[in-house]
Amino acid sequence: MYAKCSECEAQINVPDDAVSGEIVTCPDCGLNYEVVKGENEVSLRLAESMSEDWGE
Repeated sequence: MYAKCSECEAQINVPDDAVSGEIVTCPDCGLNYEVVKGENEVSLRLAESMSEDWGE
């Protein structure tokens, strides 16, 4: 399956065996997306970026 990057509109390959929560990356701009699987569909949403809190 392919999806379109919301930033640069490149085609992102989503493997057929991808599971919900898996991260896929746009090959052109490097933006990360999280795979969201519904009953009959697979979609992508922008992955939240992880940052360190340095113990605060």
